[in-house]
Amino acid sequence: MKKKVYIISHSHWDREWYMPYEQHHMRVVELMDDVLELIETDPAFDSFHLDGQTIILDDYLQVRPEQKTAVQKAITDGKLRIGPFYILQDDFLISSESNVRNMLIGKKESEKWGPEVKLGYFPDTFGNMGQTPQMMKQADLDAAAFGRGVKPVGFNNEVLEDENYTSQYSEMWWQGPDGSTILGLLFANWYSNGNEIPAEKVAALAFWHQKLAEAEKFASTNHLLMMNGVDHQPVQKDITKAIALANELFPDYEFIHSNFDDYLKQLRQDLPAKVGTVQGELTSQETDGWFTLANTASARVYLKQWNTTVERQLENVTEPLAAMAYELTQNYPHDQLDYAWKLLLQNHPHDSICGCSVDEVHREMIPRFEKANEVGKFLAEEALTQLVEAVDTTQFADTSYPFVVFNTSGYQKSEITKVKVEIERKPFKEGIPHELWEELAKSQIPAFEVVDSEGQVVPALISNPEVSFGYDLPKDRFRVPYMAKYVEIELPINNMPAFSWHSFALQETKTPMETSSSMIANPENDVLENNCLKVTINGDGTLEVLDKASGRKYTKLLTIEDTGDIGNEYIFKQPEDTTPLLSSGLPAEISIVKDEPFMAQVKIVQRMMIPESAEDLLEQEQKAVVDFRYRNAKRSSELKELTIETVVTMEKDSPRLSFETTLNNQMKDHRLRMLFPTGIKTDTHEADSIYEVVTRPNRVSKSWENPTNPQHQHAFVNIHDEQAGMTVSNFGLNEYEILPETNTIALTLLRAVGEMGDWGYFPTPEAQCIGQHTFKYGVDFHGEAADRYTTYKRAYAAQIPFSVKQTMKHTGQLKAKDVYVTVEGATFAVTAMKNSEENQALVVRGFNMSDKSDKVEIAKSTGESSYLLNLLEVKQPEKVTNSLNAYEIRTIGFDR
Repeated sequence: MKKKVYIISHSHWDREWYMPYEQHHMRVVELMDDVLELIETDPAFDSFHLDGQTIILDDYLQVRPEQKTAVQKAITDGKLRIGPFYILQDDFLISSESNVRNMLIGKKESEKWGPEVKLGYFPDTFGNMGQTPQMMKQADLDAAAFGRGVKPVGFNNEVLEDENYTSQYSEMWWQGPDGSTILGLLFANWYSNGNEIPAEKVAALAFWHQKLAEAEKFASTNHLLMMNGVDHQPVQKDITKAIALANELFPDYEFIHSNFDDYLKQLRQDLPAKVGTVQGELTSQETDGWFTLANTASARVYLKQWNTTVERQLENVTEPLAAMAYELTQNYPHDQLDYAWKLLLQNHPHDSICGCSVDEVHREMIPRFEKANEVGKFLAEEALTQLVEAVDTTQFADTSYPFVVFNTSGYQKSEITKVKVEIERKPFKEGIPHELWEELAKSQIPAFEVVDSEGQVVPALISNPEVSFGYDLPKDRFRVPYMAKYVEIELPINNMPAFSWHSFALQETKTPMETSSSMIANPENDVLENNCLKVTINGDGTLEVLDKASGRKYTKLLTIEDTGDIGNEYIFKQPEDTTPLLSSGLPAEISIVKDEPFMAQVKIVQRMMIPESAEDLLEQEQKAVVDFRYRNAKRSSELKELTIETVVTMEKDSPRLSFETTLNNQMKDHRLRMLFPTGIKTDTHEADSIYEVVTRPNRVSKSWENPTNPQHQHAFVNIHDEQAGMTVSNFGLNEYEILPETNTIALTLLRAVGEMGDWGYFPTPEAQCIGQHTFKYGVDFHGEAADRYTTYKRAYAAQIPFSVKQTMKHTGQLKAKDVYVTVEGATFAVTAMKNSEENQALVVRGFNMSDKSDKVEIAKSTGESSYLLNLLEVKQPEKVTNSLNAYEIRTIGFDR
């Protein structure tokens, strides 16, 4: 029987990377022109694989709208193979829901044209998420193709047979943590192993002797896959001629121009039982450690912060509010949300969100983030207005100023929130603007207090009044400008249930609440204390924390570490023979910011002398394209002062401390981290990943050579033993490392480098991240191991602000205080509440954080029964039960 060689024409299309977007855009227009012409002129040309992403069609037709008919015909005839995704994302650096929306939108876009390729396509993601098998199965895909994460990888063709993650073959079974299993297809010789096939005899003989041997080294069957293309590769126009020649030269093989559907069908029929199984996330754990590309998690950290902001806005604020408002309006903004999601997803390709492109690319990303965020804010405000107008506030006094707080997270949440309350207004029609401003500024206001819907006084900070300009945009008439007087309120919201609201009011009082209690136990010695923690701030700005629940004491928290970086946007490289600079022992300035019964804030100012850059040799080595591993540049001897200001916030009855660090970075070629030594003896830790709290080893494999071991996270990383543990949470700070000697959690705040890296010299001065930065993160403590899930939920909830809106006293169909959906499950993490893509069913989604089964109960307050959905939100035959399997991703729907 002849061996069969399947040649698939494609071009891996990085939408933006080493050139600005429009440079790549114009080339994709040329590519599509050539492909469509080839389809028309060469009947032997089987098809072209459009890289698994439908956005290429939009990009092409934006310039060539007249080609829509030709595109449709090519897809209908099976000559252009599309989908299943909207873009090729970096799956580790975008949220769980963003990964799903990429599939949902890709499915919807594919259906406009024709059938999608039934293959999860991850040719160049920088590692692969562990829940891929379960996610693919829940999206009706039973195979995934990928280029990284498992040896053999790239062009090295190496096999390490004694390591966990090594596959002997390019075909393997891939099993997720929940037990879901799919066929895994590794591009063992990269997705260019059949690129530029010669159509001339001598060259073809040499080409095929080499390429066939390389493919056969890893193939488990007689079906050999040749990928005819690579990054931004023009279509090979004489491909069918080259294939005909190969059939003449190698009669023992059958060479065919093919596609993934046909190849996978034949492969499955002959797949031997002996192929191996790989488990969970695939991040090249068994390699030398240099090319995991995990340091992209800290390249241009401002992009990651923007991304987290927009994801939280769309997923956790706008969509839940819009879903709740649908009960009142029977209207849900599907089209507007799709528009916002597409804008956001356009920032999620691996060379975009990873921050590893030229400066022009990342400049263009910021407007996309801003636009998507503004759409989310607009839709959230619309939904908030509809909801608060329907909340009954008649229980408040006539002279009060009601407002409603919404918890749109899927977790019980305690946090201090702020609300700006308008107490007096003067429209422009009543006078001259500056005179109205002066009139309001001079008017006296009474003493105020805040009460809840039960009439209980709530402790709150009420600011002095301010007057400012504002305007309304009515739906039925012209804009209405005005001057108004406001006060800002800070109040603690305690144990507010998931997906709930609670009404409050600002009202006059003759006896303001006294605020004598304090959490600053000893101002002179800088000690903060509540029921859960005792925190001592040392003279160098580090913290000593006593966790009262476990009795465990932690020392030297908030140690600042600065290290030189002569690597690039992809990979961190510390200069040889240098040691990190630490804030330990340096004097810090400590001052009290706030001292209230429900909150204490202390500012720590630390100053470090930091080298201003690498020495000049680095630029020479970059221009000469010296491999970063072999560079000799050191840090400059010229020092500058770096001032780091951190505000520590302790809230009443909370075991979590929150931090906000600000700095003005004027240094280049360096990395800044916050260190949290745990002192806990354990070999593993846990981190938040895609629909998974993943357990990772603290130490590297024996083949690892990189001195560092960077890892991805989203909301938190935790180290614990059976008696106690520490969880470090973050907002948009996606890189951490465990320093195994002390099991210190090292959280990267900033990494500043001057070149893109990879295959040439691409200077990126804006990746030095010069300027002002603000970082938000926190640390939480727990006792026995099972309690860690509570800290995880607090970390998720901390990323989602309360939504607050002022209203009037009025009747309404909604109670002043109520819960829309209840979620009960100790280890269940909620990722979405939204309306279904296909109908107006309410959709709630989440996952089991634990490796053990648990109970979960999700119920709508109005009592509708639920049913099971997959990730494409298609109804499933299985019944919803309260039993949740280990690592299960669960989506349920409620008809409305």
